[in-house]
Amino acid sequence: MAGASLSAAIGSQAWVLVLEAEDAPGYHATGRSAAFWSETYGGPDIQPLTTASGPLLQAGGHLAPLGSLHIGRAEDESAMDAFLAEFASSDVRLDRVDPSAFVPGLRSEWTLGVQEATCAYIDVAALHAESIATARRAGADFVTDATFAGATRDGGIWTIDTTAGTFQARTIVDAAGAWADDVAVRAGVRPLGLQAYRRTMVQLRTDPGAPDGMPHVADLGGRFYFKPEPGGRLWLSPHDETPTDPCDAAPEEIDVAIAIDRFEQVVDWRVAAVERRWAGLRTFAPDRLPIYGFDRDVPGFFWCAGQGGFGIQTAPAAALLAASLLLGVSPDPAVAAIDAARYSPGRF
Repeated sequence: MAGASLSAAIGSQAWVLVLEAEDAPGYHATGRSAAFWSETYGGPDIQPLTTASGPLLQAGGHLAPLGSLHIGRAEDESAMDAFLAEFASSDVRLDRVDPSAFVPGLRSEWTLGVQEATCAYIDVAALHAESIATARRAGADFVTDATFAGATRDGGIWTIDTTAGTFQARTIVDAAGAWADDVAVRAGVRPLGLQAYRRTMVQLRTDPGAPDGMPHVADLGGRFYFKPEPGGRLWLSPHDETPTDPCDAAPEEIDVAIAIDRFEQVVDWRVAAVERRWAGLRTFAPDRLPIYGFDRDVPGFFWCAGQGGFGIQTAPAAALLAASLLLGVSPDPAVAAIDAARYSPGRF
């Protein structure tokens, strides 16, 4: 998503070549996303990018109403207070509520609730496809099955070797997700300490089925979240974060079992079937903030990496911000108030 959205943002102002290692763009992003937009997800340092992306996603028809309910038990009261305090100075509306009014069958010990009414579904596939189509209309070229082998720079020009051939460019944008540090090393650039983590998702059929109008539900203690899907299905995650090397992530049975066990401690519904399970990679910098900007040591190498689990919900604003840094122009008004320095690779 990072490469597609940034290509769309700069396509009319630069010659763009997107080198994709897989046989189609989006393999590691669009099909694995939890597909929701939440202003609190990722914390207060990510919230400005998420909030700025909201109107852009809405204008593109990529959001649908969902709402989010953050729940806890009595022992989670300090976590709830900290959560509310984190966003007290923002414009994000958070309201204390009775969680049982939102989730039928909620077990009685779940007494704490915070409503985040603005949370929404994201049509991830449509957003990704639109970004690619916009980039192509602007003249961007896409080459697939182009695994990066290495790059050298001479006279201000990069020569880039891939399994699909050799290419040249003045600037390399490293939007390789979990492989971003590997790309950097192969280009002779110091890695920044990015780490990939596996996150598990399962689709459940429950009895009763997830009711219409039920919100996304997240644990204030960070132990699970689930959200309703069409047909009364439910998407559930144990909120796992297992360090891993970059890979084609697959779920572990133990994580699926943990997810179901935690879910059954929240509601009195019966899990009738696990219909699907998958895993994705969430890649973080050491401080868990994304990285946008030129490398401080190697000219012509631009970082667009470390988007963690919030890369899709922040994609429109992040692309505009990164585009202004990459092209050396004033930022779009939608992101002009965002401090780009907090995301600079120079902080490492």
